[in-house]
Amino acid sequence: MSIRVVLSDIEGTTSSIDFVHQVLFPYSAKALPEFVRTQPAAVSKALLAVQTHADFCNAPGADTQEKAIALWLRWIAEDRKETSLKSVQGMIWQQGYQTGAYQAHVYADVPPAFQRWQTQGKLLGIYSSGSIAAQKLFFQYSQAGDLRRFFSDYFDTTSGHKREADSYRAIARALGFIPGQILFLSDIREELDAARRAGLATTGLSRDPAKPLQCDHRVVTSFAEIAL
Repeated sequence: MSIRVVLSDIEGTTSSIDFVHQVLFPYSAKALPEFVRTQPAAVSKALLAVQTHADFCNAPGADTQEKAIALWLRWIAEDRKETSLKSVQGMIWQQGYQTGAYQAHVYADVPPAFQRWQTQGKLLGIYSSGSIAAQKLFFQYSQAGDLRRFFSDYFDTTSGHKREADSYRAIARALGFIPGQILFLSDIREELDAARRAGLATTGLSRDPAKPLQCDHRVVTSFAEIAL
């Protein structure tokens, strides 16, 4: 069965984990309290969503806003993939990108591969735990320039968590392709396992020689090694 769609993770796959953990996460943690307190309209939906989480009741704080801030900061430190947090982080990161505080890292082998696959008639999509808005900002303000022209679809945790097979089944339905026509790229074994259980083709990215990806999926070190 030929591959029609390439669905890629971001962190550790198209881009360095260090950029996310050493630049984006600290930036959002520092800016989040003031942003939430001064942008009530912007964060209103996220505030409603976070109140339904089981951890919210036990979060410290005198009111909803402060409890949410405390919980979101804790989740940033824990690298939790919670949709309400990702929504707020996306808005904060937008400010950072637009003010030139940073540009998103992309491995040098990634843009040529995107171009090659698009020329071959493949559809390209992104599936990341970061919000869709944050994904678009990431590729708009990348060190390689605006890469959004390559992508037809974006998916985040509103489609389900990345270690659950049902998430990939939902994405396949949304794309309108048989799962076996979709190739999923990731640096996380559990994500690759979930995608394979859903019937997707898989390839693992092992970007760090000091921490090789250990799994029974096909593994490459560069997008240049992936032939469709």
